[in-house]
Amino acid sequence: MKRLTLPIAALLALTAPLYAQDATTPAVDTSSWNQGGGEQDEALHLIPDHQNGIDTYEVCSACHQMTGWGLTDGTFPQLAGQHPNVIIKQLADIRAQNRDNPTMYPFSLPQEIGGAQSITDVADYISKLPMNPENGVGAGDDLEHGAALYAENCVRCHGDQGQGDNEKFYPRIHGQHYEYLIRQYQWIKEGKRRNANPDMMAQIQKFTDKDTKAVLDYVSRLKPPAEMIGEPGWENPDFE
Repeated sequence: MKRLTLPIAALLALTAPLYAQDATTPAVDTSSWNQGGGEQDEALHLIPDHQNGIDTYEVCSACHQMTGWGLTDGTFPQLAGQHPNVIIKQLADIRAQNRDNPTMYPFSLPQEIGGAQSITDVADYISKLPMNPENGVGAGDDLEHGAALYAENCVRCHGDQGQGDNEKFYPRIHGQHYEYLIRQYQWIKEGKRRNANPDMMAQIQKFTDKDTKAVLDYVSRLKPPAEMIGEPGWENPDFE
C-alpha cells in the first residue's frame, strides 16, 4: 500500500441555486458564486492524466478514505462519483480563497499537489470511483414531508434523483452523508459558504429546523444509479 501523505479536509457540498432572494437573506458577495477564470477555466480544458489523478488523490485519501466514501458521521463527505466540474470548481475556489476551508487550504496548494493539471486529474479520478452503498442517513421519521419539500424546492437544480448537473456545476447530492449535508446546509444558510449560490441561500431562509432535517434525510436516501454504486466493503485496488 502506498504511504499516505498530508491530510485534506472536506471538499464538496451543496452549491446549486433555487429561487429568488428575499430581505431576510444574510449579506453575501454574489460575485464569488461561480466567477470562473484562473485555474478553474484552465483545469476545465485540460486532458486528464489517470496516474497523476491516483497520485494526487493519495493526499485526499487521508481524510476522504481510499474509497472516496468519506465518513458516515459527516466529518468528511463522500467524493466518489461526484461530477468532475464540481470538484474542479470547489478545489479551485479553495485555492483562490473564494471558499473558506482553513484546514484544507495549505494542503491544496500547488506546492503540495501540483497545478491546474493536478486539479483536472484528481477531479476525473474521483468522478469515476464507485459510490458508497451505505452512506449515512437521517432518522427516517419525516420522509413524506422531505419528499414534498424536495420536489418543490430542489428538483429544478439538483434533479429529481439528486443527480445534479456537471455542465452547470450543480453537485450530486444523492448518496451523500446526512450529517455532512446538514452542516453544509447550515453554513450556506448563515452565509459562511462564500462560494454558495446566493439564490439557494435566499431560498432556504424560510426552512424551519423540521424542514431542514426532513428534506436532507430524504436527500441522503436518494440512490445513485446502480452502475455507480460499489459493493459493500469495496477496496480501492489503486492503493493495494
